[in-house]
Amino acid sequence: MSDTPPRHLNLSGASNFRDLGGYPGKDGRIVRWRQIFRSNHLGHLTEADIDVLRPLGLKSAFDFRGTEERVAATCGLAEIAVHSLPIEPTVVAALRARLAGGIALSPVDALDVMRDSYRNYVRYYTSSFRALFAHLLEDRAPLVIHCTAGKDRTGFACALILHALGVPDEVIAEDYLLTNRFYRRDPGASSELPDDVRRVLGSVEASFLAAAFEAISADYGDLESYFSDGLGLGAGERAMLEARYLEP
Repeated sequence: MSDTPPRHLNLSGASNFRDLGGYPGKDGRIVRWRQIFRSNHLGHLTEADIDVLRPLGLKSAFDFRGTEERVAATCGLAEIAVHSLPIEPTVVAALRARLAGGIALSPVDALDVMRDSYRNYVRYYTSSFRALFAHLLEDRAPLVIHCTAGKDRTGFACALILHALGVPDEVIAEDYLLTNRFYRRDPGASSELPDDVRRVLGSVEASFLAAAFEAISADYGDLESYFSDGLGLGAGERAMLEARYLEP
């Protein structure tokens, strides 16, 4: 019988709650299990969910939701410190604006808006991801990273973390796409949008993440420059991250 912990925790009041541990990182060292988790928002946790999560010993939650999103659903784990790193949502508003302008929305429109939102994480919100890494260098783990759906702002953040720890590109892509297996789309969200558009919004595609990394290349030259110049991760900080989150 394997001693490997389950990657996905099946919760009633939250979906896509996953562990980033177990992946091969720099020099073949494995990302530590039960240190960094990702999820959708934690505002609807049931008592049974809390019973599952409490033994994890979570110290911190890093919340990328915007102001109104945070007010709508506060964290259901009273004992952990919540750190707000706000990235205001733009996707639904952009699609609603197109709809109001008389444009008949299609999945292509949704894909375009989704990709542009990922580019904007780099263009306008690098400071939020820089703050996340500053926290990761401190004694904050075990921790959970989330936004509302836990798939886009959270997905990009987790891809950056895995890259910083030396996890191979193909493994990062596979982890990112696990959202399509575990995320449960809110059936009432953005109900005025066409069903095929909502299906795009409730999933992830490799092209979304690729758009963010294309923006990194355009604005910073390459990922290593983004780590150092955008996220404040020099060689010393990278070594500290590796010591904290990789097995010896």
